[in-house]
Amino acid sequence: MGLLENIESPSNIATNSLPSEGYDLVILGDGTGATLAAWTFAAQGQRVAVIERKYIGGSCPNIACLPSKNIVQSARVASYFRRGKEFGAMTDSFDIDMPTVRNRKRSMVLGLNDMYRENFRQTGAEFILGAGRFIGPRALEVTLPDGTTRRLHGTNVIVSTGTRAASEPIPGLSDAQPLTHIEALELDVVPGHLIVIGGGYVGLELSQAMSRFGSKVTVIDRNDRLLHLEDEDVTSGLASLFTYEGIDTILNAKVKHISGRSGTAVTVVLDQGGREKTLVGTHLLVAAGRRPNTENIGLDLAGVELNDRGYIKVNGRLETTAPGVWAIGEVAGTPQFTHVSVDDFRVVRDNLAGGNHVTTWRLIPYTLFTDPELARIGLTEKEAKEQNIAYRLFKIPMERVLRAHTLSETRGFLKALVGIDNDLILGFTAFAVDAGEIMASVQTAMIAGLPYTALRDAIWAHPTLVEGLTPLFSSEPTLPAIS
Repeated sequence: MGLLENIESPSNIATNSLPSEGYDLVILGDGTGATLAAWTFAAQGQRVAVIERKYIGGSCPNIACLPSKNIVQSARVASYFRRGKEFGAMTDSFDIDMPTVRNRKRSMVLGLNDMYRENFRQTGAEFILGAGRFIGPRALEVTLPDGTTRRLHGTNVIVSTGTRAASEPIPGLSDAQPLTHIEALELDVVPGHLIVIGGGYVGLELSQAMSRFGSKVTVIDRNDRLLHLEDEDVTSGLASLFTYEGIDTILNAKVKHISGRSGTAVTVVLDQGGREKTLVGTHLLVAAGRRPNTENIGLDLAGVELNDRGYIKVNGRLETTAPGVWAIGEVAGTPQFTHVSVDDFRVVRDNLAGGNHVTTWRLIPYTLFTDPELARIGLTEKEAKEQNIAYRLFKIPMERVLRAHTLSETRGFLKALVGIDNDLILGFTAFAVDAGEIMASVQTAMIAGLPYTALRDAIWAHPTLVEGLTPLFSSEPTLPAIS
């Protein structure tokens, strides 16, 4: 079996007489943090059930982070083919076989599915494929694939239903049947002209990947810069990267209406500063944010309240407004990264064991998997200035990192914010090849409370990318003005 099929809940099933099955822990939604919770508590001897309507392991191993990075890697290989002469690899031409690209991704997903099933078997956690909903406090009903139902009651319940791609109220958008990231990762053809609505993480990663496969790509964003919340040197670097790779960007734009159908021909009419523009493409990808999966799962019957954005209300311990009901991952408003969902699991695990673990002041790393990558942790310059925090700025171009020259990947920069009154690192940003790996060393130092000098004076293996931390922290810092 591969990806698990979607389950729709029949409305004509009579279930009032069903007995309720008791569990120590019932989990609604099989995201990464939820999966770890199931395996951990089941391995401790508790009776655990996970209710999931579609994907074993949730979105990350099936349709999101891991599959998308698989596709990104295939695109990176394609980019090396195009740069072959630079490395002495002479070839007149090459072709992209998208069915093979897709099948490589599918093969990885199948292997992960098998691994997850085996872990469920070994730990004793029960995986229930079906559509679940609350029918009362800590009580859930599940509609199974054959149309029958089960009722479960948990001493504790964790909600981990995640988010889905948001669809904007644009005339004609629904009729155009646009791609989301899910369908984009299943393409078996290279789009002739891919129009992308949204300049966030998903939109940028897939835009570059499809461009490297050979698509003409146009990105439309409502803001004045790509990733407009980032520092200006970051957004400028991304803009230059996309220009260099031939990806068109249309900023400060609002889509007015859409006609046609994605996959054949689609027309997008937009307004940019009062001027109307028309784009014609073959495919349309919508990557304009996420929406929580909180509708139609009976949260009101369980006493679970939502905030004004539709996410589940939680306190710092990830408790909802209903006793014994917890929420983790994106549905709880957690930053939309699998690694943060994993930490949410640790918070709930410790609190169920009687601890008082909270999510406050977590040091969360961010990584955008374009090439070069963008990775950051701690304060950005923009955030430091908004909070009136004085800092010393260390910054070098990647040309100062010798390993980058061996890779012919000298694009980008490293920078770090260090306290004025102490030598602690306040924030770090890398726009560089394998930036996420470089960031990890700085993150470790920040967690340990080490001064920046510890990284400056470390003996790094040569030549490596992390060795770039020595010239970074040996450079002459500047003292940016704080308004």
